[in-house]
Amino acid sequence: MAELSATKLNADNHLLLDQPLLRLPLELQRRNFKKSQIVIDHEQKQTTSLLQKAAKSASTASTEETLKSMDVMIARMEKLKRNLETLHTEEDTLHDQSAKRIRHLQELYEIPSLLDVKYENWSRTRLDRLLVDYLLRAGYLDTAAVLAKAKNVEDLIDLNTFVACHHIADSIQKGETKDALVWVKDNRDALKKLLEKTAPSSSSPQMISTLEFELRFQEYIGLLKQVPARPIARFEAAEHAKKHLTPHALSHAAQNRAVAGLLAQDPSNPTEPYAEYFSPSRWTVLSQLFVDTHHLLFNLPARPLLHVALSAGLSALKTPACHSSLNPASAAVPEEHAKFAPAQHRGALSSIGASLCPICSIELNELARSVPYAHHTKSSVENDAMMLPNGRVYGRDRLLELVKKNLRANAGTLKTTGSIDKVTEGPVIDPVTGNHYSWNDLKKVYIT
Repeated sequence: MAELSATKLNADNHLLLDQPLLRLPLELQRRNFKKSQIVIDHEQKQTTSLLQKAAKSASTASTEETLKSMDVMIARMEKLKRNLETLHTEEDTLHDQSAKRIRHLQELYEIPSLLDVKYENWSRTRLDRLLVDYLLRAGYLDTAAVLAKAKNVEDLIDLNTFVACHHIADSIQKGETKDALVWVKDNRDALKKLLEKTAPSSSSPQMISTLEFELRFQEYIGLLKQVPARPIARFEAAEHAKKHLTPHALSHAAQNRAVAGLLAQDPSNPTEPYAEYFSPSRWTVLSQLFVDTHHLLFNLPARPLLHVALSAGLSALKTPACHSSLNPASAAVPEEHAKFAPAQHRGALSSIGASLCPICSIELNELARSVPYAHHTKSSVENDAMMLPNGRVYGRDRLLELVKKNLRANAGTLKTTGSIDKVTEGPVIDPVTGNHYSWNDLKKVYIT
């Protein structure tokens, strides 16, 4: 029963990592619908206004003027039709994408056990998704697109969203704020609602309200940098601050004090604490601020899901032995461990690295050093544990079985005293390293 319970698949727990898979398409559909509403309302007002004007002037207008007015209204309606067709196509694409994602997640509920081959295939697909997500966040957009196409997971990733995000982030990194300010304007209502919904105790509201201010602040600094070549730029900066920065004096008091101080600085030789504001590194900070705000607005996790999954996996497998002084993989230079290990264990150091534990491998050992140990509620230690001279611990029954197999393989004779389970002849074999020891060298160990 315990074994069946351990291999039973809990789909709900698995899907905790996959919530963004459905959240983003839903958010995009909501935005698409909102955009359709705005387009329809705008054209309705414009067309109604033209109709009213045409009705009022119907008795006095000439035939040509009436036809011209009708042509204008028809052109507006045709434009509305094209816009709605484009939005409808986008909506169909989003619905199709959502359906495929739901189907992908539903497959998990149809897998009864972790040992099922279907689960292995499903997990590989998820790993492909996580790798593409990581590449997209890291800015390797072309590589991510190629991998997504090769693994047939294009409908399970959000390529276009990340491409648009990186386009704006890169423009900020290059010293441009135009695209970012347009994005803020287009999403102003959504940002305002998100600010209202976010708990006051968190750092998110400050981040949301800071983005537009920091963009305008950077424009202000840019104008001040032009002062040596264009002295009038100082007055332009003052007007810019009055229009865009001063209205936020209460919510950004510290920055507004800096605004006044910067105005009196020489941009070619600024003094502290104002010199940092002229540093090119501010563009990098501003670019990251935009990315953080973008991900928060679109319900995207702040960290790559690959990091989350990897951290959980490493923690689930990690034990105190993985970073003990006897494990060569836990050192920067594994060979150096032999110098510091107890003399009786030095000969076994090379064999410890051959363990099947993934955390003990050189590739993952250092990566897992800072993650917590797994919380095991049930012991998996073999009964009647015995410790070999090399420090390895195995169950007595397991060692006895290996001795019997070894004797049979060598055509030896089993000599027992009262029971076949008590083998009194034959060396004890370490099942991992293959080393041979005498039964008298073994020590019984207990869990404390």
